[in-house]
Amino acid sequence: MKQKKIKKICVVLVNRANYGRLKPVMEELKSSKDFDLQVVCAGSMLLDRFGQAEKVVEEDGFPIHGRIYTEVEGSTPASMSKSIGIGIMEFTSEFTRLDPNIVLIIGDRYEALAAAVSAAYMNIFIAHIQGGELSGSIDESARHVITKLSHLHFPATKRAAEYILRMGEREDSVFNFGCPVGDYILNLDNHIDNKLLQNGVGNPIDTNSPFFLVIYHPVTTLFNEQANQAHELLLALDKKNIPTLWLWPNIDAGSDIISKEIRRFREMHNPEWLYLLKNIDPENFQKLLKKAICAIGNSSSFIRDTTFTGTPVVLVGDRQYGREHGKNLISCKPEQNQILDSINHQLQHGRYASEGLYGDGTAAPNIVKTLKNFTPYVQKTLQYPLNDEHSNH
Repeated sequence: MKQKKIKKICVVLVNRANYGRLKPVMEELKSSKDFDLQVVCAGSMLLDRFGQAEKVVEEDGFPIHGRIYTEVEGSTPASMSKSIGIGIMEFTSEFTRLDPNIVLIIGDRYEALAAAVSAAYMNIFIAHIQGGELSGSIDESARHVITKLSHLHFPATKRAAEYILRMGEREDSVFNFGCPVGDYILNLDNHIDNKLLQNGVGNPIDTNSPFFLVIYHPVTTLFNEQANQAHELLLALDKKNIPTLWLWPNIDAGSDIISKEIRRFREMHNPEWLYLLKNIDPENFQKLLKKAICAIGNSSSFIRDTTFTGTPVVLVGDRQYGREHGKNLISCKPEQNQILDSINHQLQHGRYASEGLYGDGTAAPNIVKTLKNFTPYVQKTLQYPLNDEHSNH
C-alpha cells in the first residue's frame, strides 16, 4: 500500500498578533500526522525593542525553522516599502531551502505581503486566514492583494467571506470558520502572574485592581498627524488617572514618532498611572484584555478578540475604519474630549455580553481539516459568473 505523502506547511509569523491568532492552528498542525510543520519568524518577531516574540514561540514548544530579517530602520513609508523588497528576496531564499507544499499566512501585514508575493511566484500553494476584511490604512490594500495571491481562504466572518467571493475567488476555496484566536480565548481562566508584567517601564499595575489596556499603532496614511494624535490620547488618559498598561506600537511608519511622544510625555509629566511593556505572550495578553475595565486605542485585537469576552472598547481614530465590530465597541476621533467622553460612557456601561461575530471557538481544527482535504492548485482564474452574451465570446 502506497504511503500517504505528508504535506510540509510553512507558517509565517511576522508580529506578536500574528502568533496569538495562529497558535491554535499551529498546535493542531503540530499534533497532526498529515503535516510537517515549519515555522518562519520575520519582521518585529525577531527584534528586541518589540520583545523578541520569537522566544515565546520557542517556549511554547514550536521549533523555528527560519528567521528572516527584513526591517529597514526609520519607521517611514519609504522604509516600509524597502522592507517589502528585502522581504521578498529573503522569503524566496527560505522557501527555496524549506521547500514547503503550503505557505500559511494571516492578516494584512506588509511582511506577510512579501511572503505571499514570494510564494505565489514560486508556484507554492498559499492559504490565507482573515482575508476579506476592511481594516483601514495601507493594511487593507495589502490584505486584498494577499487574497488575490492566495489559493485557499479562511475568512473570519460571514461578510468577509462574501467580499472574497465578490473579488472573484473560487467558491469552493472559501471557508468561514471564524477567527482561531477564539479557540483559546473562550477557554482561558482569569489568573495572571503579575511577575510577567515586571519587565516594563513605569509603575507596574496590579491586575487584581481596575486598569486600562492601551495599544496605539501608527496610521500610515496619516503619517504627519501621529504625534498630535498620540498626545491627545495621553492627555485624555492623564485626566482619568487610572492605572494603564500600554503596549508599545508596532513597527509601521510612524512608530518612532509615537514612541518619542510617549517618552516625552513621561519626562514632562511623570504620570504615575502609566506602565509601558514591550510584549507579552498570547494567552496572558488575552487574560489582560479580558480583565481590563476598558481597552483603548486602535489595535485590531481590541475589535476582534473582545467580541468573545465583552470587554468595553474605545476605538480611537481611523486605523480600523470599516472593520466589523461587536456592540462592546464605540469609536471616537483622536481628540482629548471625545476620547474622555467615550471612556466615561464605557466605564458607566461596564462589560458587554459575548458575541459570535468572529466564530464559536472551533476554527483551528476545521482549518486544519480543510488544509488536509483540499486539493492544491496553482493557476488562479477569476470566477465571476458570466451571462449568456459574454459566454459566447
